[in-house]
Amino acid sequence: MNLHERIVDGTLNATIERVISSRGDVLGVQRAKELGLPVKVVERAKRDAAAFQSSLTSAVSDVDLVCMAGFLSLWQIPDAYSGRVINIHPALLPDFGGPGMYGHHVHEAVLAAGRTESGCTVHYCDNEYDHGPIILQRKVPVLPDDSADSLAARVFEQECIAYPEAIRRIADGSLRCAKQA
Repeated sequence: MNLHERIVDGTLNATIERVISSRGDVLGVQRAKELGLPVKVVERAKRDAAAFQSSLTSAVSDVDLVCMAGFLSLWQIPDAYSGRVINIHPALLPDFGGPGMYGHHVHEAVLAAGRTESGCTVHYCDNEYDHGPIILQRKVPVLPDDSADSLAARVFEQECIAYPEAIRRIADGSLRCAKQA
C-alpha cells in the first residue's frame, strides 16, 4: 500500500508489476486486488522446495527489482538476480534477524533485550534470512512504557519512509549493491 501510494502521489518513480505471495489468504493479497494490482500466488505448501524456488524465479523473470515485504519464505536467489532483490526488516540488522524474527517477535525481542533504540533496515538480499548489504536504516527510540505494539507502530512509520527512499536511490542510480566478501 505504501509503495503504491508513493507511486500515485508522484514521489516514487516506479511501477508495481505484480504482487507475489506464498499464500492467497493474506491481507496484502486482498489489498493488492482492491487496488487492481496483478497478483500471483505461489503456494509453498503445494510444492516441493525445488518447484517452489523455480516458480518464484519464474514469477519475477521480467522485473528490474524485486522488493520483498513480509515474505517469510527463503528464496534461493539465482545469481542473475544478485543485487536486484531487496527486503525491509523491522529491526536494526544484524540484530534481531533470522528465522522466526518477524512481526511482533522482533519487537518483543528488542524489548526483552532492554534496547533503548530500534528501527528498520532495508537491505539487499542474499541466500540467508535478513542478511546482505545494508542500504539504509532508520531509528526510533524504545520508550520505557513501550509494548511490542507501540514500538511496532513507530518502527512501521519509519518503514514507510525507508522503503520508498531505498527504491528511489536504486532507481536513480545513486546506489548500487556492494558485494560482501
